[in-house]
Amino acid sequence: MLSRSFFDRPVLDVAPDLIGATLLVDGVGGPIVEVEAYDESDPASHSFRGPTPRNAAMFGAAGHAYVYKIYGMHYCLNFVCRPGSAVLIRALRPMAGLPQMIERRGGVGEKQLCSGPGRLAQALGIDFAQNGLALDAPPFAVLPADMSHQIVAGPRIGITKGVETPWRFVLAGSPFLSRPLAATRPAL
Repeated sequence: MLSRSFFDRPVLDVAPDLIGATLLVDGVGGPIVEVEAYDESDPASHSFRGPTPRNAAMFGAAGHAYVYKIYGMHYCLNFVCRPGSAVLIRALRPMAGLPQMIERRGGVGEKQLCSGPGRLAQALGIDFAQNGLALDAPPFAVLPADMSHQIVAGPRIGITKGVETPWRFVLAGSPFLSRPLAATRPAL
């Protein structure tokens, strides 16, 4: 499993290194294919205005989950890096626990199971109960990528500030992305 020290680095180092890593929650999940990076210097980040009760996990120890709700209905899972920074897990390739994911998502097709942060959280059974939990202990398991991948970067999506910041990292050619990458560059 990836240790907490893996996450105790700048968010822009951690984010691309998560592409191809396997995320499991109670044995359900698969390889991560899309992430976005956020830090406290970024106006789109929850940490931009400092610590609050809602974002407290973002200012906690590296290697923990930060879970929040958007639109009052969808949970989103983030991996905390250094204080004030986190990686939003946007999509993964569903591989383990497909029956549970399909049931949780109401029978949608495989490509729609985990293609977007809200869908991913629903498929994996993520809610506020996981907020602040360590990523190297149950129910989580985050395993390193088993091979190198072509990773591309581009602008993040679903935000209104920092829109052009190229901190979205994806597995090139993956059919499981939440949305195709509009403008790309090789990830550093």
